[in-house]
Amino acid sequence: MTITCERVVSPLPPEDLDALIEATSAGILDGGGFGWLQPPGHQALARYFEGLLLVPERSFYVVRENGVICGAGQLVRPPASYEAHAATANLTGFFVAPYARGRGLGRALLEAMLKGAKAIGCKVVNCDIRETHVAAIGLFRSFEFEHWGTHPYYARIGGQTVRGLFLSKLLANENEAARWQSSIAMPDASGSASSTAPEPKANAPAHGLTLYPAIDLKDGACVRLRRGEMEDATHYSDDPGAQAKLFAEAGCRHLHVVDLNGAFAGRSTNIPAIESIVKATNLPVQLGGGIRDMAAIERWLEAGVSRVILGSVAVKDPELVRQAARAFPGRIVAGIDARQGRVATEGWAEVSELEANDLALRMEDAGVAAVIFTEITRDGMLAGLDLEQTADMARRLSIPVIASGGVGSLEHLKALRDVARDVPGISGAIVGRALYDGRIKLKDALDVLGSC
Repeated sequence: MTITCERVVSPLPPEDLDALIEATSAGILDGGGFGWLQPPGHQALARYFEGLLLVPERSFYVVRENGVICGAGQLVRPPASYEAHAATANLTGFFVAPYARGRGLGRALLEAMLKGAKAIGCKVVNCDIRETHVAAIGLFRSFEFEHWGTHPYYARIGGQTVRGLFLSKLLANENEAARWQSSIAMPDASGSASSTAPEPKANAPAHGLTLYPAIDLKDGACVRLRRGEMEDATHYSDDPGAQAKLFAEAGCRHLHVVDLNGAFAGRSTNIPAIESIVKATNLPVQLGGGIRDMAAIERWLEAGVSRVILGSVAVKDPELVRQAARAFPGRIVAGIDARQGRVATEGWAEVSELEANDLALRMEDAGVAAVIFTEITRDGMLAGLDLEQTADMARRLSIPVIASGGVGSLEHLKALRDVARDVPGISGAIVGRALYDGRIKLKDALDVLGSC
């Protein structure tokens, strides 16, 4: 018996495509997969697999036994412009046909895909697995994937609710792993959580749009990334607290903080840096990045963060959002990222059929205080916000919408201000690189927006 794995970079010949479809159909019948409970037919599967080769963020792998394809998997990486999850990859569509299991094909396929992830610079690989797929869970755990979360309503199969497990594996070298893991702190569980949440920091009266200067944290420092690569970061300050003070002294009245390490680790990592920002000023701080359960939400709100941003978890675990919004009214914000109107998750690599406006309405119903909307095709491009989509969302909601992604000049902020005069639901804008690079002077930005 000969087992081989390969990355597919060109259309498969007919005999290989037929074998792949046969294996996929058997896998779906054995327990579901790719979103299907029943095989959709040869043509639909052929179109699906052929379409994978047209998506640059996806790497498609197959495993063969004696030359015949018996399984496959996909490695999905975010676009390079998405800084927060730039070093992550999501492993999805992983399966071995039931008639070929127990012979080492799954192990060989996973080894090849992890090697491929390292080759393209990934530091963390994430995946989610239905709880009933016991053998697959055992395989991933044997490769030291860590279980960090459980979705209680992951799937509905045969009238039964099935839970899903979220797993992650750190691919960083020993020195990097030691550095990152040493900075991870779990919430203090020595006593029960306070039944009364601390009051948010006082806000000044609103009289315009709010400027949210972004403080992105990597390894304890304030950074901006080039091409979304964690290894290619421009350091602007080794003192996040001092950076927060500079923004406060310049007249900013809010701060937007992102834990970049935490975003791909799945848990907060830049804890001392975040705490220094909170302590440095009296400004309200909204925090995102790696906050994926109630314990983490409570930990940061109790530490003085004003609002917590929930991103991909808003899609994967909407009940968590609802529970958090109920427990901490006015302090939970939904981050909605979309590609041409459709919601993207998992570091923007997975684009769902869910419309951004539909998710925004669900988040409003869940009780969030605001929505941060980002059109990901513009993020990091400094080419301007997607004003049309932002305005359309704001018209549909009764809660504020914060614009994000693409601000590169003062003219972009003026354009947002002009739109907001007709669409009062737009409440502010997040600006990052343009401030640090000097493309926009902070005073000018505050003057244009009429900061509140």
